[in-house]
Amino acid sequence: DEKMEETTESIRQYGVLVPGIARPREGGGYEIIAGHRRKRGSELAGKTEMPVIVRNYTDDEATIIMVDSNIQREDILPSEKAKAYAMKYEAMKHQGSKGGSTLDEVGEAAGENAKKVQRYIWISRLSDGLLAMVDNKKLGFSQGVDISFLAEEAQQWVQEVIEEKGCNVSMVQSAKIKEYGKTGELTLAMVRLILTEEKPKERKVTLKADKISEYFAEDCSSEEIEGIIIQLLDEWKKRQ
Repeated sequence: DEKMEETTESIRQYGVLVPGIARPREGGGYEIIAGHRRKRGSELAGKTEMPVIVRNYTDDEATIIMVDSNIQREDILPSEKAKAYAMKYEAMKHQGSKGGSTLDEVGEAAGENAKKVQRYIWISRLSDGLLAMVDNKKLGFSQGVDISFLAEEAQQWVQEVIEEKGCNVSMVQSAKIKEYGKTGELTLAMVRLILTEEKPKERKVTLKADKISEYFAEDCSSEEIEGIIIQLLDEWKKRQ
């Protein structure tokens, strides 16, 4: 891709400026922990060597380093981040970390809190097909979180109906599917019914500041303005 071309050109001109990280393999040779793209860029640039730091890391340590070195990439997909967070979380649990503090530590390298990390870990439980839909924005992230609580067969039903009908999943629909999944009442027919029911048309009205500034004081908050407008509309409705 374009970024790989940029990396290759940079390596061709200046070499690899930041060493990769690797560990010795039991059968000989080395396993790269961080620096796969730098290695590929070096190959494309015609280099036969690149600088690498070698350390005897355990599997858990290697996983944590690998995730932290990749999680801050701008082009990382939701599915990649979800699987990476799930891998790091398991590795940290093996090392003895427990509870919410572990979730905070998992997201620390990317500046994300425990709640966001937990949602990504839930997303990692989606089938590959549904994860691809999240990546392609055919399925919303929050809707994906709801569907991640379904059993494998039920997830397959959801994917089947989305592909068959080409429908979008609303938050109301995903929440409904999740609840039926919890009670064990969910069937393919019910998924089809929920996802194909007619959605109410969403209406949104935006009032520009200069249009309403003459009616409200400058220190009036958005919430206060909204409350006053709703109150006045209620009074107007009663008079009709």
